Amino acid sequence: MHGIRAQVLAGPSGKATAAQHAKGKLTARERIELLLDPGSFREVEQLRRHRATGFGLETKKPYTDGVITGWGTVEGRTVFVYAHDFRIFGGALGEAHATKIHKIMDMAIAAGAPLVSLNDGAGARIQEGVSALAGYGGIFQRNTKASGVIPQISVMLGPCAGGAAYSPALTDFVFMVRETSQMFITGPDVVKAVTGEEITQNGLGGADVHAETSGVCHFAYDDEETCLAEVRYLLSLLPQNNRENPPRVECADPVDRRSEVLLDLVPADGNRPYDMAKVIEEIVDDGEYLEVHERWARNIICALARLDGRVVGIVANQPQALAGVLDIEASEKAARFVQTCDAFSVPIVTFLDVPGFLPGVDQEHGGIIRHGAKLLYAYCNATVPRISLILRKAYGGAYIVMDSQSIGADLTYAWPTNEIAVMGAEGAANVIFRRQIAEADDPAVMRARMVKEYKTELMHPYYAAERGLVDDVIDPAETREVLIRSLAMLQTKHADLPSRKHGNPPQ
Repeated sequence: MHGIRAQVLAGPSGKATAAQHAKGKLTARERIELLLDPGSFREVEQLRRHRATGFGLETKKPYTDGVITGWGTVEGRTVFVYAHDFRIFGGALGEAHATKIHKIMDMAIAAGAPLVSLNDGAGARIQEGVSALAGYGGIFQRNTKASGVIPQISVMLGPCAGGAAYSPALTDFVFMVRETSQMFITGPDVVKAVTGEEITQNGLGGADVHAETSGVCHFAYDDEETCLAEVRYLLSLLPQNNRENPPRVECADPVDRRSEVLLDLVPADGNRPYDMAKVIEEIVDDGEYLEVHERWARNIICALARLDGRVVGIVANQPQALAGVLDIEASEKAARFVQTCDAFSVPIVTFLDVPGFLPGVDQEHGGIIRHGAKLLYAYCNATVPRISLILRKAYGGAYIVMDSQSIGADLTYAWPTNEIAVMGAEGAANVIFRRQIAEADDPAVMRARMVKEYKTELMHPYYAAERGLVDDVIDPAETREVLIRSLAMLQTKHADLPSRKHGNPPQ
């Protein structure tokens, strides 16, 4: 027995292990050791072997069948994991291989604990035919069943091609490693045969492509060690399941810490950009946060952080990119993040500085209406505590969509520099006072006078507060304390949605 176990733990051969290392990749067991607390891993079905015949399979029956499954702990909390072993059949999925994954997924759902998949496989095992394909169907079904019930994290550490790529797409977060991991439905050879385009595997579906262009990947790192360390950090910010709250930690950062620097970080001039990330750093515990989709749709920031030790999800416009406007990609990015936070009881804090939706033929023809509606739907459907803070501009429909009080925000605060309006003063004056400006002896002087009048009447900082659309206009230096006190009050919030099978969100 000990001999067999030693053989299993060693893997198929030293040559296969050396080949894996030569590619800059760790073995499946080395990856599990980095992910989980030392000595905590308990393997399931270690001695499983396939029963397939034909094409030489009957003479090759390695233990584990190319996937390692089991559970362990991350910072003392249970986590389930499966890891493809590329040294065995290239990590390809066969019937026995799939059955092992199905079992560990069922166990994770039943136990109410996160599931992490360490993906490094060559797709379906061709020698097993349709039986292998059916195995993917079982994985997809369980991914969907577990959605919003337990956190699901996919870590791409090698190739993931064809239908296999849909499992990560169904999970909550996707991590990738540059140069060694790729995801695509059809590979470069097929693309060339069909379209004539020549492209490398990384150019088609590498980490940078999916982190910057497609938005498929949430996090991209240079090496596996850093990647797996960040998976551990993400798990520390998430609850075990949808029936628990995220773990709270002791916080040494004072609740009432004033942030005078915020007055200088955000220019009063609405046309001047600034870095919203620095505002977030100044407010959250110890300046630490984990940004999701950092390099995709940069005009909006989605991040997990802590306020007084409690996890919060932050959605914030980024004036440094496209002036912080909402466009198709930003709407999709934020909508998915809001839904994830709501599923796992993470309160949402929204920082607004939004001049509107991005105008243009491409945006309209690309469906900005239905994509923007995704963000609106996500906020309206969220039952977790929701707080909005208007730092500067909040114009038009984009203001309504970004968790305004009218769509259900529990509390709405504003800084004295806020401008809440249907549109900017210049545009509004051109519409309202078009005739007066056109008939004036000096249209430029008349326009300037009308702009000033519009600002004085409808865009002063207290206009929205006077009408109950803002709960309070606060001192920017006190933002941290105001948010923490408000979240403490809202932690017992309970809200029921109407009885229904499920909603029908915009697509």
